[in-house]
Amino acid sequence: MKRTGKPGDPGSGLFRVTVVGAASLKGKEVKDVLSERSFPSDEVKLLDDEESMGQLDSVGDEPAFIQQVTPEQMEGSDFTFFATEEVFTTKTWRLARESGSEIIDMSYALESETGAVLRAPMIERELGQIPKVELKTAPVVVAHPASAVLALLIARVQKVRQIRSVVATVCEPASEYGKRGMDELHDQTVNLLSFQQMPMTVFGTQVAFNLGSGYGEDIKPSLRATELRILSHYTRITGNKLPLPSLMLLHAPVFHAHTFSIYIDLESPVDQNELQAALSGEHVQITHTLDEEPSNVNVAGAEEILVSVRPDVQRESGVWLWVAADNLRLSATMAVNCAEEMVATRPRGQVQ
Repeated sequence: MKRTGKPGDPGSGLFRVTVVGAASLKGKEVKDVLSERSFPSDEVKLLDDEESMGQLDSVGDEPAFIQQVTPEQMEGSDFTFFATEEVFTTKTWRLARESGSEIIDMSYALESETGAVLRAPMIERELGQIPKVELKTAPVVVAHPASAVLALLIARVQKVRQIRSVVATVCEPASEYGKRGMDELHDQTVNLLSFQQMPMTVFGTQVAFNLGSGYGEDIKPSLRATELRILSHYTRITGNKLPLPSLMLLHAPVFHAHTFSIYIDLESPVDQNELQAALSGEHVQITHTLDEEPSNVNVAGAEEILVSVRPDVQRESGVWLWVAADNLRLSATMAVNCAEEMVATRPRGQVQ
């Protein structure tokens, strides 16, 4: 059970929140989403590794310093978001567990931990799944954003026509490798244009001005490993209720947002207006003009998934979806959604 309220005011219903990896791209998004959605907190602690310690940041309109992860800093936390890299989450998450905090993992480090629950609230609502409420808390792992996008769109298409098969090509941005990935893409671009040697520490290969299906041999996670994670997460969050897409994950030389080329073969033809109506709704915006076209630029900072629909020129039963989704914003939104549902369903009050 969770303690509520400020010290000396246990009935206020406010929570203490900790963001581990506050200096990371995901950490900044979590902090922004918590503020935008007015999460019921009276304190948001920003923690990270030694390299980031002391950096000046802000929570809402209030300045805040990023501090080091220690047992003392974790003490009293009600919700801890792990928005850092897998290795750092693995080293520090038990401090949150020992403090009694709810744990929401965006790094995937805990997906194999006993009792950990993989969640994508938008898919649970779409499929009518009701998450179990447990008195004994367990780490929540936020599903990969690409798996959530695929699941949501396929679920909505299947409401109007039975699906024969789905083939998806997903382009991954540099931001999936954090600030280090974005910095290396930037530096490669600058160095390539000035005929200087390109850094390859993060990706192990040239990613600037280059599409590819793999990184350097020693780079983890590899594109293939991420591809398998997306498929695994898709299967788990859909409960095998939806067709499993054939998937290829590619690197794209862009900073933010996943883009998707999705081909769906239906049992019978469907009117394009009917399909667009089925796809549109919460989390999805159908685009109709060139200015609205799904792209890395148009979707930056948006919670909505941008989708354009067109028929296949060869098969009457085939449709193409061109899709863009801000990977960082989507992950942060799902993470905060998980915390909001815990607030609504978990017992609260002073632990006896």
